[in-house]
Amino acid sequence: MRLQLMMLEFACFNTEWGWVAVMGSLKGLCRTTLPTPDERSAIDAVTRGVSATRQETAFAEVKSALINYFKGERVEFLFPIDLEGCTCFQRDVWEVTSKIPYGQLRSYGWIAAEIGHPQAARAVGQALGANRLPIVIPCHRVIHSDGNLGGFSGGLHWKERLIKLERSSILSG
Repeated sequence: MRLQLMMLEFACFNTEWGWVAVMGSLKGLCRTTLPTPDERSAIDAVTRGVSATRQETAFAEVKSALINYFKGERVEFLFPIDLEGCTCFQRDVWEVTSKIPYGQLRSYGWIAAEIGHPQAARAVGQALGANRLPIVIPCHRVIHSDGNLGGFSGGLHWKERLIKLERSSILSG
């Protein structure tokens, strides 16, 4: 994987939901984790398969955004992203997914149509399953057209929790 050839740095921090780790290259953010119960688990998840140096100060904006997100605040993730090593199809899927508004849901089929491949809903699901930037690329906002949640790499309990967090933030805000 090409990520090993770049200078990678990571940070790990605690949120209201648990420990989160993020990793970036010189081009931008390239990995995030969902919250874990402990710091070691988050670090292991974000650094799996690559060599990276811990650098807390390089990720202050990302850290602040994710801490606020898990507090239930509406956050826009506007920092640079590094999608090195991803396919063009994955990039297209993730770009459209990134534009789904906070607290709203779209279907796999809707994304497939948006990227010009209306019959590729299953492939969209596979691309979302490979998302290395959960929350930042909000794949939890994508469901089946019949309202079924579909899949989620972190487990359906996470998908349900994230959707509930965003919906309750909208109702209270």
